[in-house]
Amino acid sequence: MKLLDVYSIYDIAIERAKGSLLWDEKGHQYLDYYGGHAVISIGHGHPHYVQRLTEQLGKIGFYSNSVRIPLQEQLAVKLANASGKTEYHLFLCNSGAEANENALKLASFHNGRRRIVAFSNGFHGRTSLAVAVTDNPKLAAPVNQQSGVSLLPYNDIEALEDFFRRMGNEISSVIVEGIQGVGGIREASRPFLQAIRRLCDQYGAVFVADTVQCGYGRSGHFFAHDQAAVEADIYTMAKGMGNGFPVAGMLVAPHIHVTKGMLGTTFGGNHLACAAALAVLEVIEQEQLMNHASSMGQYILDQLHQVPALTQVRGRGLMIGFDVPGSIPDLRERLLHRHRIFTGSANPNVIRLLPSLTISKEETDYLLEAIHTELETCSSNQ
Repeated sequence: MKLLDVYSIYDIAIERAKGSLLWDEKGHQYLDYYGGHAVISIGHGHPHYVQRLTEQLGKIGFYSNSVRIPLQEQLAVKLANASGKTEYHLFLCNSGAEANENALKLASFHNGRRRIVAFSNGFHGRTSLAVAVTDNPKLAAPVNQQSGVSLLPYNDIEALEDFFRRMGNEISSVIVEGIQGVGGIREASRPFLQAIRRLCDQYGAVFVADTVQCGYGRSGHFFAHDQAAVEADIYTMAKGMGNGFPVAGMLVAPHIHVTKGMLGTTFGGNHLACAAALAVLEVIEQEQLMNHASSMGQYILDQLHQVPALTQVRGRGLMIGFDVPGSIPDLRERLLHRHRIFTGSANPNVIRLLPSLTISKEETDYLLEAIHTELETCSSNQ
C-alpha cells in the first residue's frame, strides 16, 4: 500500500527535535522557523511538556466524555486566566477546522439563521462549512459549495456596512482571522474588528474570531483580535494550543445558549490532550512567552524593514511575513537547502515566519544573516 499523494514534500526525514532545532536521519541540523504551521508554540521537547504527557500517559491516556474529566475543568480555569475570558465556556475538540465548523453551527443554532460572512483570502479549514468560508475554490468540492456564504473584502468597512444594511437580518455569523496566515500575514485593522463587533450587535449576528493560527500568545496578545479591544462571541483555537498534540477548542460567550447533545466529540478533551494544553499554558505563563513574542517579533520586524530588497514586511509578534523579491523567487528554497532553515510560504509569493515563542535572538540572527547572504549573492550575480 502507498500513501495517498496529496502533499508536495521535501525529501527530508526529521528524526528528532529540541527547542527550535531539528535533525534529519543523516544528522544534519536545521533551524525551525515555521513550527509546523505555527503549531510548535513552546519549542520541541520542552522538558515540562514531556514530563506532563509522560506522567499522564502513565495514568490514563484516554476515556470518553461520558465521565467527568477533571483535567478539562483545570484547563478551563487556566484558559480563563490566560485569556481574560473568565465568563466564557470551553468546548474541546481536535482541530482548527473542527473548532470553526462547530462555531458556525453553534451560531446558526443560536439565532436560527443561515448566512455566513467571511472574507477574501481567509482560510478556516477543510471540513464542510470551514472550507465553504475559505477563499480558495480549489479546496471546495461541489458538495462543499454553500449558497449561504458571502465573501467580502478583508479590512473594507464600507463594504461590510453596506452588506449588513442589505442583508443584516439574514446574517447568522461573521468569521474573521485576527491575522490571516495562509492569506499572507494580513492583519485585521482595529477599526475593522470594531465595525464587525458593532454590526453583529446591531443585527443579532454572532462574531466568530478565528484564532487557530494567530492565537495562543503568538501575536503578543493571547488572541490577535485583542489588539482591537473588542470581544468576540466565539473564539476558535488549535495549532499552538497543544504544541504538536492534536487539541482544539472554542470559547463561547455566556449569552449563547447550548443544550446537551447540540455538540459532541469522541476524542476532544481526552486526558492526554488536556495534559498537553495545560503544559503549554503553564510554560507560556512561567516563561512569559507572550512578552517574549512581542519583543522578539518587534526585533525581527525592525531588522527586516532595514533590508531594502524586502517589500511589504508585516505582522505582529511572532507571526511575520514579507513579499519575496522578484529577483530571487526561490529564496525560501535557498534558505532551506543552503542554510537548513525551515520557513513557511503563502500565495502568491510570501514567506511566513512562525517560530516557537521560545525562539532566541541568536537563532533569529542566524535567519537574518542567511537572508542577507542570499540577497547579496543574488545581487552580485546580476
